Amino acid sequence: MTNTKTSSLLKLYLGRGVLAVAWAAAFAVAHNPVDALAITLLVVYPLIDAVSSLIDLRALPDGSERRLTLFNGVLSALAAVGVGVAGTSGVAAVLHVFGAWAVVSGAAQALVGIRRRGPELGRQWPILIAGGLSFLVGIFYNIQALGADASLDVLSVYATGGGVFFIVQAGLLAWRARRPRTQTV
Repeated sequence: MTNTKTSSLLKLYLGRGVLAVAWAAAFAVAHNPVDALAITLLVVYPLIDAVSSLIDLRALPDGSERRLTLFNGVLSALAAVGVGVAGTSGVAAVLHVFGAWAVVSGAAQALVGIRRRGPELGRQWPILIAGGLSFLVGIFYNIQALGADASLDVLSVYATGGGVFFIVQAGLLAWRARRPRTQTV
């Protein structure tokens, strides 16, 4: 893995993580009621993922990792439209769309993390964990949407957790890049 690719991935993960945490802070104070501001923020979050996927895509060679990243970018763009439309129908509809997106994109994120498991990319544990948790939490959101206590409060927690995992992964990449290379025989 080249230092340029590692550096690009580090910047992407750090930026994506910081944006997710900032989004979570804004959404925590602006999601109730589900008004134009809340819907705008709901649309922005999957767009952060879509743009990040497209940035990541530029550095990937043809292959399954590239196809998964492209799939995730397109899925996230569709999710942005979906949560925008769902926002006009209420909390349960938003949780259903957001949950479905979290399940599928979490699985894709975990698969990309598996493909990037090499030591030069920090083993990708935070990305693997974040993808797996996204998958599980998405299922929970869809279950919660069926109940009487559906709430969008959980989305700020979701975004904060995802953001922290991306920031940790960026830190691991930075740490790995600073370590002296050792030769393996």
